[in-house]
Amino acid sequence: MANRQASMIEYQNIFTRVQVHGPADLGVPMKTDAWKRGNTTRSVHLFGRIGDAQVGPFYLGYLGLVSLASGAIAIMIMGFNMLAQVNWNPVQFVRQLFWLALEPPPPSYGLHFPPLNDGGWYMIAGFLLTLSILLWWLRMYRRAIALGMGTHVAWAFAAAIWLYLSLGFFRPLLMGSWSEAVPFGIFPHLDWTAAFSIRYGNLFYNPFHMLSIVFLYGSTLLFAMHAATILAVSRFGGEREIEQITDRGTASERAALFWRWTMGFNATMESIHRWAWWFAVLCPLTGGIGILLTGTVVDNWYLWAVKHGVAPSYPHLGPIVVDPALSEVPK
Repeated sequence: MANRQASMIEYQNIFTRVQVHGPADLGVPMKTDAWKRGNTTRSVHLFGRIGDAQVGPFYLGYLGLVSLASGAIAIMIMGFNMLAQVNWNPVQFVRQLFWLALEPPPPSYGLHFPPLNDGGWYMIAGFLLTLSILLWWLRMYRRAIALGMGTHVAWAFAAAIWLYLSLGFFRPLLMGSWSEAVPFGIFPHLDWTAAFSIRYGNLFYNPFHMLSIVFLYGSTLLFAMHAATILAVSRFGGEREIEQITDRGTASERAALFWRWTMGFNATMESIHRWAWWFAVLCPLTGGIGILLTGTVVDNWYLWAVKHGVAPSYPHLGPIVVDPALSEVPK
């Protein structure tokens, strides 16, 4: 019994990993490209604690170079604007970094380009940051094609880009003002989120926000369940998932039986990744739809929820809340 308990403790391998060092893996041979792929690698022990210890080989390419350059310029613009806000004091910059922000233009400019110190720097930084993200997506797509892979990773990244563009580009366009965009900053961005929800009657009543949270929590649950299952059968070679899809072994058999015992249903080693991919991708997709509907179609999500039977109608103990869309504008 004591030996069995010792064995069980030995295989609770959540935080540890055996590091196997061998010749550097340079990847599959590829056709000659305009940008030569590097062949320099090195091994970092700490990286091996959480992943593969090998660093490299690197391939940056023209798209990667321009993407990193434009992203770096965008971050420098944000940083120097924040530094100017504390009178170029580096100590205060570090102390107040979480509260500093590069704000979008005021509503008076609409969709016009404002002066640099009145939102113009925000527009330039936003353009360069967006360019950096889109070029990195294109690089990711092209690298997958070059390796003969599917483009699933690029499309998953595109789902996150959709939410980013919905917040900072598509919705401001629909609202007719760049002032609707999200500020660049840590706490200011969180403050914007809270104010946005209050302004439109509590975003929690937005059905697409509800779906987004379902897929957010669902994807974390699926990833945790899958990771735990593979760790639990790693003593039987469960981490060699692809092999065990076609060559069923002890690990795959036990993992499948465990979930049929506990849940009555079992995904396969292939389908669990499709489940997790869709849950994760649908989180920003539905979230972006909810953002685009806010202020353009629905002005108050609480009143919308009451009207459609989603939220209860509480007795009026204070001033009556009137939907701004239904109230007359004074002449």
